[in-house]
Amino acid sequence: MKKLVYKIKNMVKNIFNKKTSKSQDDIPTHLEYPKISIYELIERTATKYPDNLAYEYFGNVATYKEFIKKIKTVSSALKKIGVEKNDRVTICMPNTPSAIITFYAVNMIGATANMIHPLSSENEILMYLKMAKSKYLLTIDLAYDKVCNIMDKIDLKKVIVSAPNDEMTKTKSALYWFFTGRKHKIKKNKNTILFKEFYHLGNPNEKDLLNPNAYNEEAVILYSGGTTGDPKGIVLSNLNFNALAIECEVMCATAKEGDSVLSIMPIFHGFGLGICIHTILYIGMKGILIPNFNAKKFGSIIKKYKPNFIVGVPTLFEALLKNNRLKKKDLSSVRCVISGGDTLSKPLKDKVDTFLKEHGSNATVREGYGLTECVGASCLTPHNKYKEESIGIPLPDVTYKIVKIGTHDELPRNMDGEICINGPTVMMGYLDSPKETAKVLRKHEDGKVWLHTGDIGCMDEEGFVYFKQRLKRMIVSSGYNIYPSYIEKIIESHPSVQTSTVIGIDHPYKVQVAKAYIVLKEGIKPSHSIKKSIKEHCEKNLAKYTLPYEYEFRTELPKTKVGKISYLELEKEIKKKEEIR
Repeated sequence: MKKLVYKIKNMVKNIFNKKTSKSQDDIPTHLEYPKISIYELIERTATKYPDNLAYEYFGNVATYKEFIKKIKTVSSALKKIGVEKNDRVTICMPNTPSAIITFYAVNMIGATANMIHPLSSENEILMYLKMAKSKYLLTIDLAYDKVCNIMDKIDLKKVIVSAPNDEMTKTKSALYWFFTGRKHKIKKNKNTILFKEFYHLGNPNEKDLLNPNAYNEEAVILYSGGTTGDPKGIVLSNLNFNALAIECEVMCATAKEGDSVLSIMPIFHGFGLGICIHTILYIGMKGILIPNFNAKKFGSIIKKYKPNFIVGVPTLFEALLKNNRLKKKDLSSVRCVISGGDTLSKPLKDKVDTFLKEHGSNATVREGYGLTECVGASCLTPHNKYKEESIGIPLPDVTYKIVKIGTHDELPRNMDGEICINGPTVMMGYLDSPKETAKVLRKHEDGKVWLHTGDIGCMDEEGFVYFKQRLKRMIVSSGYNIYPSYIEKIIESHPSVQTSTVIGIDHPYKVQVAKAYIVLKEGIKPSHSIKKSIKEHCEKNLAKYTLPYEYEFRTELPKTKVGKISYLELEKEIKKKEEIR
């Protein structure tokens, strides 16, 4: 009933209060940013649009008014279990209501949300907890066994365990439990509490819940490989997130309150948390929360929810093209499609644009660009102007500079160099890594601090940016960054391995995946059991999405003239084999 009333209200509102798209010429170069927290920005939206739907999750919905009440309840519960201002609370979750609510609740009381991938290995979870000095953890039940395996290695005061069906409708919750949930039994101990029990500890009417950090202080930690591939915590402020939301609303030009967005991009990713959650909630839109992407069900999801916006990585759009269940009018609700996280080739863009048109949508794919170090987005294709192979123009208040590699010297237009970014979304720095921070956040002669991205590109006379390639070794798989040097470090910690190198190989769906070339120690011969042992070692120490798809043993690896392993030679070998095929 709540959903039906909302739809009727929204239809009436759109008829009598219809907004028109802004011209790109009307977009200001400078915006004002309130000096408030992430939570307070969303609370302002809830005051304006209390009856709008904030999210939908497997048929269950919450208005903005209800959403704020849930956040206050969880804030109270967090305080009840001992969380204090400036503590770091780790959230190891997919896109579920409990994860989103907890994210804002943590911010409300002045703690920091430490966001990690639920598919991380147990050793990686341990590492992230230690890096953040986090004593409190919200985890999905599917990752709980990994958490149990590390509990004796770290002092966790409380582990909150959430299940995907915690906020499903009763029918869907029962179905989930029957087919999946009953397989994941939680062995509770004194430090463990189920999310439903934890939620009931809270009181939304408790006084003095709001105690946020200042607008320019630490609010969120996300993880990336930085410039070296070793995991680094990226410290982001309230301003970083709020500036992104305000900039993206203006730059998008077509988004309005009441619209719906498929929130598929994960919340442990800057793109997913910054754009698909915080930005849309700031605008007053509805997030359709999808905890795990399933290519086969993608068409059914679109037909069911009829989103106005689809935001994702190129592999998501590859899946869209392969979907045979969509009929001619099934995409008529889609007004905007944005691609980020990886390079979108022109052939793919053309195919997706044609597919959208054939299925009733007037949208064309708008490509964007960003890094976790600037909350996932800093550049976007304007809604009314497209340039082939361009990633768009910088967001308001974001400045791009193309410099000669290894210097601060700005290059003329249309010349390739390193992309540098300055603006209010640029991170505070890497967690407890001043040396690594100094490598990428550099003060130039103009007195400004610039983020050196490690990416090569150029900018034309109109300010359109063109991404060319990466300076650092990196594999992009389904929009996720995979760092070969880190995988090599893990493989080489296996007692049987002498050395290794990892490269990216083509994959029909994920674009690229990792392949490992391994040289074993003297006296150890390649065998099925050795390969199995190395794979198990990787599975224990690497996140699932970073695991090599192939392992190949070699007696030696090609070298450069200075004696370093030449991964480029191995990449050439792969290309030659593909050409022969």
